[in-house]
Amino acid sequence: MGLEGVRALLFDVFGTVVDWRGGITREAAPFLRRHQVKADPADFADAWRRRYSPAMEEVRRGRRPFTRLDVLHRENLVAILPEFGIDPADIPPSELDALTLAWHRLDPWPDSAAGLQRLKTRYIIAPLSNGNIILMLDIAKRGGLPWDAILGAEVVQAYKPTPEAYLRTADILAMRPEELCLVAAHNDDLAAARKCGLKTAFMPRPTEHGPEQKTDLTAAQDWDIVTTDMGALAQHIGL
Repeated sequence: MGLEGVRALLFDVFGTVVDWRGGITREAAPFLRRHQVKADPADFADAWRRRYSPAMEEVRRGRRPFTRLDVLHRENLVAILPEFGIDPADIPPSELDALTLAWHRLDPWPDSAAGLQRLKTRYIIAPLSNGNIILMLDIAKRGGLPWDAILGAEVVQAYKPTPEAYLRTADILAMRPEELCLVAAHNDDLAAARKCGLKTAFMPRPTEHGPEQKTDLTAAQDWDIVTTDMGALAQHIGL
């Protein structure tokens, strides 16, 4: 199996293209020191990320109107502060705003930018992320990610893995679902995309969740492509 008939490669971003844990750990460290909290910044990053999917679930289930990820990240930050002995009322809102923007300053994995540039020579490339537009733009500008377009949750007003996130993206591109391939480090994302008719490429990032990562180390299904990084994906398809 391969990418016959595929015209566009769409990418999960958090974990697949960029190292969210490393970036949030880096930015949490001075915040915790400033407030005299003796906690591992990586634990802070993990706690913040754990609220990511539950916050989006409120939108997915229709209990809340579509709300961009920047807003959810800000709310989730406030929610975890007591876990680290910090009263949110003691932190100036401007400081919380600045820390929330840490998600805009994530760095790509070392192979991401160059690999995407190779893939771009044949395919339309774009994020299919739960991140909002300015978040994706800021990450792209920082990391030199050469997207042809910015797609994802804010564009289609739906969070993955709901079918609308994938099918509305295909509609926006005026393509059939089978003309799209999702590249992701997460088996559940790929499974949802496959149910919608997209082709799939699994690219594990075995340190996304730190050195003790237990999930998404291997392919859970016979994805159309299983590869190791962006460069290997490009090589696999003859680029």
